[in-house]
Amino acid sequence: MRSIKIYLCIILLAAACKKEDDLGDVSAIPGLGGDTWAPTAIDNYIKTNFTDPFNVAAKYKWDQGELDFDKTLTPPREEKIIPVLDAIKKVWIDNYVAEAGKTFMQKYIPKFFVLVGSANWNLDGTITLGTAEGGRRIVLYVLNDFRIKGMPGYVQSDSVNIKMMFHTIEHEFAHILHQTVLYPEDFRRISVGGYTSNWNNVLDAEANERGFITAYAMSAADEDFVEMISIMLSEGKAGYEAIVNNIASAEARSKLREKEAIVVNYFKDVWGINFASLQTRTRNSINALIK
Repeated sequence: MRSIKIYLCIILLAAACKKEDDLGDVSAIPGLGGDTWAPTAIDNYIKTNFTDPFNVAAKYKWDQGELDFDKTLTPPREEKIIPVLDAIKKVWIDNYVAEAGKTFMQKYIPKFFVLVGSANWNLDGTITLGTAEGGRRIVLYVLNDFRIKGMPGYVQSDSVNIKMMFHTIEHEFAHILHQTVLYPEDFRRISVGGYTSNWNNVLDAEANERGFITAYAMSAADEDFVEMISIMLSEGKAGYEAIVNNIASAEARSKLREKEAIVVNYFKDVWGINFASLQTRTRNSINALIK
């Protein structure tokens, strides 16, 4: 009986697909090499400014497979792509190149950017503005809210979104740096016992009084380290000093100064980067977009 069933299966398969059957043009099936399009101004911009000099790809065409399937997200509007990428180049890439050299950025810059129009909301009510995965891929959200000086509808309050975007980028890149060469162990000891998974229930001002630059810095030592870097760069020296000087607790101010010193020395000793100069360049580039 078993041999009869196998024989019947062979007959059915032979009947279903004959050698002479026309399968059509398989090259026209999306994903198998047939999905082509003419390069646009956006594609040419990415190639000239990101792919050719840094071997970086930026994906703006919608692909849910690149993102969380359980999140409701929207694609970026095309008119936002070049302004966003141009700002990223001027504020982040160009300034690191100026301070550390092009070879440094070619080596450590993530090679794949995924651009998303909307925010990525979490179940606890927090928002993920960006992620970095293994130093190879960065996902940036909320691009549809991006407006800089000179763009239609820009108002001064939009500067908050600009700073948030670069805060995110500097934060994620700082993760890549410390995952390559870890910061000194002394940094972890400064706020030992102060880290908590309930950071989202703490205001930034409250976190400041506990010796953290932001509430999110309270989530873990690694986050504390990269939050220090991202705030110091995105706020500039004057903005950072205003935060520290507004803290009532002398102990909290002392903790932040200890963390600041470790950050500055880490950039100098590990990467040969003058942090003060990078900080000035970065903040000046942000100011050029918003003022």
